[in-house]
Amino acid sequence: MPLVTEARMTGVVLSADPLAARALLPDGLTPIRLTPGRAGVTFLCVEYHQIGRRGEIEPYNEFGVLVPATAGSGPPPYASILTHGVSGYVWYLPVTTEPAKALGVDVWGYPKEVGDITHVDRGSERRTTVTVNDQRVIDITIPRPPTFEQTRSSVSYTIKDGRVLREALTLDGDVGFWPYSRVTYSLGDHPRGRQLKSLDLGDRALLRFAADAEFVIGAGEPIESH
Repeated sequence: MPLVTEARMTGVVLSADPLAARALLPDGLTPIRLTPGRAGVTFLCVEYHQIGRRGEIEPYNEFGVLVPATAGSGPPPYASILTHGVSGYVWYLPVTTEPAKALGVDVWGYPKEVGDITHVDRGSERRTTVTVNDQRVIDITIPRPPTFEQTRSSVSYTIKDGRVLREALTLDGDVGFWPYSRVTYSLGDHPRGRQLKSLDLGDRALLRFAADAEFVIGAGEPIESH
């Protein structure tokens, strides 16, 4: 640790019902209010080109569902979409290979399972389709915003051995964000897809983002130490 990867990603932050978002979180985390009266859910579509300094694991695809959150309890705090939209509790994280699943589960407790994840680029748009156990989770098309060279930091939270861990994340490369725009997605009949339908997700992205960058994942540390 930390694990250094090279990745191409797109993602969106959608508004969500705050009580439903809170129900997805473990004890010790609180959803962040990104707009008045609304929490958020982040969809993250990732294509890993290299994992480790020497490519110790074969490239794979990934789809993440995160709930923007912070450590603590009490009323949900307000936070900026730009600084906290891509941070949060990792609620679901299908990947395309068994080694990728083992790495995430064994090291950080990421909730990974193996499925089919395809990314198709059409001009500036990327369409991602996720199917797990022959059930569609999501089909989403995200227009890539303009990017420029920068370094951005965020965090993820996971559960491992019954403890909530915090992982420091860093993106270093071409990164871009774009607020308040429409995004096209449809949720499927996979149990996770059905559960996402109950979150009253918005049909307008609070934030779109994209990156072609070095993506560094730090070691998980118990939130009690922060």
